[in-house]
Amino acid sequence: MKICVFGASSSTIDKSYVSQVEELGRKIADRGHGLVYGAGASGLMGAVARGVYEKKGEIVGVVPNFFDDEDMGVDGRIFQDCTELIRTDTMRERKRIMEERADAFVIVPGGIGTFEEFFEVFTLKQLERHNKAIAILNVNGYYNAMIDMLEVAVKEKFLRAGCKLLYKVFDDVDETLDYIESYKAPKINVFEMKDVKK
Repeated sequence: MKICVFGASSSTIDKSYVSQVEELGRKIADRGHGLVYGAGASGLMGAVARGVYEKKGEIVGVVPNFFDDEDMGVDGRIFQDCTELIRTDTMRERKRIMEERADAFVIVPGGIGTFEEFFEVFTLKQLERHNKAIAILNVNGYYNAMIDMLEVAVKEKFLRAGCKLLYKVFDDVDETLDYIESYKAPKINVFEMKDVKK
């Protein structure tokens, strides 16, 4: 299985986030899975890649060409030990390839790019463009506010309650991977569901 991990590229985040995401990478490889991700060498992108690499797992990195531009100031640049490195012209193409190559998605803490990636795969699942597992690894409660926001969106009827079945939140690496490995893609039409308790 190829697991796509979306997460931060920032090198200034607290080490407690880094250590847990490195452990995610090690366990992805230990369980016989490969990684698909954005090819970064720093932050949580670098952490998950280092973990997979340490255990000799497969790493598919996908990166836009403009990240080579020294004026970009992109933290970390590119992880040099990817099994396969795919270059793209645009961020849109990068996301498309990651989404297509992945069998499941894990969202770890990140910034605006990670938020965008989560909401894109969430939206596409709602629209039945894919039915892959989406797991949020909520390290240090980082995503509590976002989860609360989604609850408010359901309560105020901006989001259908059935959407809460399209992702699952964990604070433990093993539970996250257990969910992905045991995931049975349900046929869910969120537009027909009136009230769902998660």
